[in-house]
Amino acid sequence: MSRIEKALEKAAQMRSGEQPVVREQIVPIEASMPRSVPHYAHQGINSTIVPISTTNLMLTTIIEPYSSVSEQYRKLKSALVRMTNKDTFRNLIMIASAVAGEGKSMTAINLAISMAQEFDRTVLLIDADLRRPSIHRYLEFEPTLGISDCLQDGVDVGDVIIKTNIGKLSIIPAGKEVDNPLELFSSNKMHDLMEELKHRYNDRYIIIDTPPILPFAETRLLGHLVDGIVFVIQEGLAPKESIQEAIESLKGCSILGVLLNNSTTVSTETHRYSTYYSRTEK
Repeated sequence: MSRIEKALEKAAQMRSGEQPVVREQIVPIEASMPRSVPHYAHQGINSTIVPISTTNLMLTTIIEPYSSVSEQYRKLKSALVRMTNKDTFRNLIMIASAVAGEGKSMTAINLAISMAQEFDRTVLLIDADLRRPSIHRYLEFEPTLGISDCLQDGVDVGDVIIKTNIGKLSIIPAGKEVDNPLELFSSNKMHDLMEELKHRYNDRYIIIDTPPILPFAETRLLGHLVDGIVFVIQEGLAPKESIQEAIESLKGCSILGVLLNNSTTVSTETHRYSTYYSRTEK
């Protein structure tokens, strides 16, 4: 039985009231083959620093950085660092979920913040949900240019990156509203942009928030352009069949692991606990 199937079985046991066996082992998958690294002359980043101040209790890595919940994000961070920093640095990580409401965006933000607070590399957080961008709302800042402006208008990616006052965290917002996100994601420009991000900023982790998989096709396309995917499951939300369909749609992509969000089988102290299962098969 694969670890994804075990995670699904655990979620089903929780819904039925059974007590599952928690598996803590994290097994790294094989590193992908190194890519050639092109030279990019322009390395500029927007010099404006955006102050981040939020009262959203779900952003626990900001509100309560030393809480037990924040510790779970640090554990997730440590697992990802071990899995993606082997023979070659796999820095392009996508956060995905089957349907909306599973905590995907909050996972992406908290993970990026946890990395930026403690890790020795700059972290770049990208809002690639062009249909319903949310990172700027959760972090309470006004976005200007973003990834859609790079794809549509050829704006240099270095000019849309904004620095924050949180550790070494930088952000690329979604940008202006577009009518055709699927066309943008399926274009050669998107492919080239992901390659540029990976190699131009090859000293940092790049965490990408995406639209839910089942309603929209662009996330499936993006899954083939990144180095790895963290798949988020909200306990008791999406049915098992929907989760399996979403994972099947990512066939051929590198799924690093499944994160079970908002588990009810842990102590009340760890209210929004996330259990991480790595995937051993491709």
